Amino acid sequence: MTSAATTAAARNQARDTTTPLPRRTLDWRLRFGALSLIWGFSFLLIKVGTHGYAPFQVTFGRLLFGTAVLAAAMAVKRERLPRGARTWAHLTVAAFLLNALPFSLFAYAELTIPSTLAGICNATSPLWGMALSLVALSEDRPTRVRVAGLGLGFLGVLTVLGAWQGFSGLDASGTAMALLASLSYPIGWIYVRRTLAGTGASHLSLTGAQLLLATLQLAAITPLFTSVPAHFPLLPLLAIAALGALGTGLAVLLQYGLVAEVGPTTAQMVTYFIPVIATAAGVAILGESLTWSTPVGAVIVLAGAGLTQVRPRENR
Repeated sequence: MTSAATTAAARNQARDTTTPLPRRTLDWRLRFGALSLIWGFSFLLIKVGTHGYAPFQVTFGRLLFGTAVLAAAMAVKRERLPRGARTWAHLTVAAFLLNALPFSLFAYAELTIPSTLAGICNATSPLWGMALSLVALSEDRPTRVRVAGLGLGFLGVLTVLGAWQGFSGLDASGTAMALLASLSYPIGWIYVRRTLAGTGASHLSLTGAQLLLATLQLAAITPLFTSVPAHFPLLPLLAIAALGALGTGLAVLLQYGLVAEVGPTTAQMVTYFIPVIATAAGVAILGESLTWSTPVGAVIVLAGAGLTQVRPRENR
């Protein structure tokens, strides 16, 4: 659920230590907790949104409300959109891989799988990222610990899915779409790291442009596959608005603030709280069923994901 453009730009701007950070009104731990809750509840909001609207409509609304929040933030800070055809071309690809595609896949997946399973599938993103980075990023060296984490993580996935029972009772297409959505994120992160890391544009400018492009992509696709709703159910509409304004717009702003203040490693720890909150919300609010293999498998997935993030110590 994170924005690679945000993280890449934050790392670039972290070099500038001459400008003091603005005074924070909330301790970073409170903002960390708020971000965890927002992203954890996003899967519940997707499920509620699909009760009244088609998946592409849910995604379009999410992106529209999220873009509005970023546009307002840019106006307040007097930020301009990035310049250069090359930058916009790369942002178009990033918007598809990091927003339009995974958001749509999760919305379609939750037509047939519970929000709890979608949240756990999202937690496999670091596993996919580690596997891809070993091939695409030469600076990421494989270590025994990281390879063990990769194997452990995918063992956790098999546990969640109940592989020993032959995946009985599992909707294969919905689960596959949720896993593909989680795979799309690291592909997008690697692409952004290779193409947008040195643009010099601010995080807000890059992310605002990225969400705008993703919104335009969905605006073009949605009418081809859906029709205008005959009526507009209020609760699903409110869920979509919250999903966009909070889960996409505000969450991006919170994430960047955390990256700038405590560093990307600490900020990315939010990933490990998302499936816990998503599972609790799905069970407590939506009444989704929960078997022992789901929480046990989720713990194994998170443990494996954590090991894949362990970096080798530098030789001194």
